[in-house]
Amino acid sequence: MTIASPAIQTDSASEPEAEAVGLLREMIAAQRQGEAAVQAIVTDRLRASGCEVTVRPFDPAEVPVIGEFAAARAQTPGRRKNVIARLKGDPARRSLLLFAHPDSEPVSGTERWRTDPFAGEIADGRLYGWGVADDLAGVAAGVLGIVRAAQSGAALGDVVMASTPSKRHARGVAAALHQGLEADGALYLHPAESGAGLGEIKAFASGQLEFRLTVEGRLPDTTEPGHAGFAHLAENPIEKAMMVASALRALDEERAGRIRHPRLEAAVGRSTNLMIATIGCGEDARFGRLNERCVMGGAISFPPGETIEGVKAEIEAAIDGAARADGWLADHPPTIEWVSGVTGAECPGDHPLYLAAARAVSAVTGAAPHVNPMHTSSDIRNPIVQKAIPTVGFGGLCGDLSQNGRHDEWIDVADFLRTVDATAAMIVDWCGTERAAIA
Repeated sequence: MTIASPAIQTDSASEPEAEAVGLLREMIAAQRQGEAAVQAIVTDRLRASGCEVTVRPFDPAEVPVIGEFAAARAQTPGRRKNVIARLKGDPARRSLLLFAHPDSEPVSGTERWRTDPFAGEIADGRLYGWGVADDLAGVAAGVLGIVRAAQSGAALGDVVMASTPSKRHARGVAAALHQGLEADGALYLHPAESGAGLGEIKAFASGQLEFRLTVEGRLPDTTEPGHAGFAHLAENPIEKAMMVASALRALDEERAGRIRHPRLEAAVGRSTNLMIATIGCGEDARFGRLNERCVMGGAISFPPGETIEGVKAEIEAAIDGAARADGWLADHPPTIEWVSGVTGAECPGDHPLYLAAARAVSAVTGAAPHVNPMHTSSDIRNPIVQKAIPTVGFGGLCGDLSQNGRHDEWIDVADFLRTVDATAAMIVDWCGTERAAIA
């Protein structure tokens, strides 16, 4: 691997390209100090561009979200800050909200990295750094996009860039929307995790519910340390949990035949899935003793059009049915904790916002983009669900995201630069059009 020095060492790099990569490297370096340091860079850069910038504190737990919830254990407590920059324009023309999140995964496991996580090193066309793909590249593209739009001299409607925390249900963009932020359309800037890069547009997001099930059992009435000889006198919580899991599996198959969405069917042949992802009971190597309870964790994906409450009700009914069919569970029903949930959303392929995004991407890549419908719970849902603002998303090629347990997270430099160009092009296209043309 050949690593470039901290400054761009290529004679072919134009001044805008050097500026773009330089900003991204500066943000990566700031990750050492955390989210606040990144937001400070964003604030300074946007103010220097002539935008009106406000910093708005909020408490994620107090955001009045619609079609979404999260248990306290699923959120990081404490107040956060949104950075909102506005480029004022002609109210007769369309307005656009750009948003991306400056917060990354908690820093850990850096000893596995081959590159310095905070140096912004470049090798073989890839720029490496902690959080670079999730989502510093998106924030940088938004900042640079609005700056270039301002420099274009084009007549535009209002353009807003929002750097809004998102991880662990931080709800930054939802907070901004419920504090009064409005727009005719929104663009979520985030590199594509799928491997398609800028060749895809996020215009569809399934909803998702996460849950935890606790199934109680009963130990045999004995003081003996070994339970194998008394097992028939016990209620094994693992066996009872498997009954519940079987009922959920049956629900999953029934829903697969009943719940259909053409985008999902075309992509993977199925529109909803329910899975048990974790199961815990007892201690490893204590195979001669039963345990009093078994805990399972799972999730269900569901397409736009279904509601959180409706899907919850189906899962609860399946669990109740399994419990009533078993003597022990009928008297000791499983308990379910709903950990988090978000509603699905989509932007139709013939919507003017989608078409503007497709034109912008085509202009810089030379190819028509496609919709990837597999971004379950993508943040494109936020403006759609919270304020009925049509929303799409795009971003550059990336890989090895820290949130997936990988190391040496990277963004493709060329695709990042194309994302900046596409962002500026979409602003000029969408915001340069009369609002009467939206319908």
